[in-house]
Amino acid sequence: MQLTSLDIIFFLAFVAFVVGFAILMSRKERDSTDYFLAGRGATWPLIGFSLIAANISTEQFVGMSGAGAGNAGLAIASYEWIAAITLVIVALFFLPRFLRAGIFTIPEYLEYRYSPAARVVMSLLLLTMFVFITTVAVVFSGGVTLDIFFGNHTYPLIGEVTLVKGIWAIGLVAVIYTAFGGLRAVLWADLVQGSALILGGAAVTLFTLKAAGGWNAAMAHAEVSKRMHMVLPSDHPELPWTIFLLGIWIPNLYYWGLNQYITQRTLAAKTLRAGQLGVMFAACLKLIIPFVIVIPGILAPLVLGDKLQPGMETANDPVYPMLIRELIGPGWRGFVLAALAGAVISSLASMLNSASTIFTMDVYKRLIMPSASQISLVWLGRITTILFMIIACVLAPSLADPRFGGVFKFIQEFQGLFSPGILAAFVVGFAVPRAPAAAAIVGMVISPLVYGVMKWPVGWYLTSKYVFETAETRAADVFAKLGTAPGGFDRFMGYLYDMAFLNRMGITFVIILIVMAIITKLAPLREPRTMPVSQNFDMQSSRSVSIVGGAVVLVTVGLYVFFW
Repeated sequence: MQLTSLDIIFFLAFVAFVVGFAILMSRKERDSTDYFLAGRGATWPLIGFSLIAANISTEQFVGMSGAGAGNAGLAIASYEWIAAITLVIVALFFLPRFLRAGIFTIPEYLEYRYSPAARVVMSLLLLTMFVFITTVAVVFSGGVTLDIFFGNHTYPLIGEVTLVKGIWAIGLVAVIYTAFGGLRAVLWADLVQGSALILGGAAVTLFTLKAAGGWNAAMAHAEVSKRMHMVLPSDHPELPWTIFLLGIWIPNLYYWGLNQYITQRTLAAKTLRAGQLGVMFAACLKLIIPFVIVIPGILAPLVLGDKLQPGMETANDPVYPMLIRELIGPGWRGFVLAALAGAVISSLASMLNSASTIFTMDVYKRLIMPSASQISLVWLGRITTILFMIIACVLAPSLADPRFGGVFKFIQEFQGLFSPGILAAFVVGFAVPRAPAAAAIVGMVISPLVYGVMKWPVGWYLTSKYVFETAETRAADVFAKLGTAPGGFDRFMGYLYDMAFLNRMGITFVIILIVMAIITKLAPLREPRTMPVSQNFDMQSSRSVSIVGGAVVLVTVGLYVFFW
């Protein structure tokens, strides 16, 4: 991609402004509440924009746009539109419990509801995901983005941009303001980057629609219309309609309600009303996101034509950078690239801040040094932020190995090991007052075992027996090619192997609930646990919260009906 001087000036100026603004707005962090929860003074616009900025990264822009151009089409938007309903559930049912308890971290809630051991187990699971999965994937995707946009060119001082240089550049920018200013810096940076993200994405959508001849002309094209459906057949390999029964709700409820790097900004709310309105605001923004990410991908085959690489019509390839290259002019291109980089930096900063929060408050202060001073906690948070960034940047280049199957798949598959068990622990904790700590601990521990057995040992068994060509080959296709009628056991194993990973998560969740129910039946608590109540926090809600939530649900259902 040939970038003009104007593009580079826009890009560098935007990054410099975000870092400077974030540091300026967070220069008065004095104690752990200031550093990790922004002094519990976040307002609803900050919370809403920050939730979106923390969530949206190049994983969505590249991965979801590419899926829109491939066989998923508009159905990939379910990750966004189901999230809108999920956020309503979180605002009304999850958030009041968390804010009433006055917690710093989500694992802390499990200590009050179950036991200190349950808190430690969840803390270790979240740290594993943040440090070795999500931060690694996000910093890698950021490096790839910079490599695509700036690679094959030589610049003053830095020379040629490479994948590794891009990875370290993304990590360095994120860690500068995150380590210095904590969550307050992340929130203010997210406000700027979240706004730029939506504006830049909208610009790409408008330029793409213009190139396609407008909405009506684009929808009349067969290649576009066949991808404009939200509900896909039951045999679809990624997004069959059966995921709506249970599977897609598990990662959504875990991610938006229990994932520390997302929920941390809601725990920083000034009041319950501010927190709930912030979450509802994010839900409204979620309804817009597919139009600025997925729609350009759906239109890409029509707009780019023979510029698409061979096979890109059915594969999840990065069509979004191609749209920017072909359709966006100088100046605007620099702004869009800055918005994309900002999306990566926001997500990474949020993950680093939350990982350091969990380590500092749930591991160090709880297990190692309960009497630690406020100053030492803040400095430990800064040191661990830097350390976790270094670990992520060192590991990130390994994701270039094609065996990982890409960033989007890497995140979804590996988070699926832990999220069903964590969600089950909270759902049972909310709904069953006498559920014991053992039920939650066992549920979280067996989650990766149950999910992993259905995913990898089954694949190894079938691969060794039927010599599958690739890890992505479907068992049913292999059986058809061989012209064999596999026995009942092999057919069952083939069904598990072919299963969409969201359905696999649903089965894992149900199995864990059954195990937790058995443990609760055998060893229930004699008396329900008494939860703490924060005395200095405004827990007054507002009727407007329910009104906005109802509107979000109705609009989401309407979108599914319209694009059925």
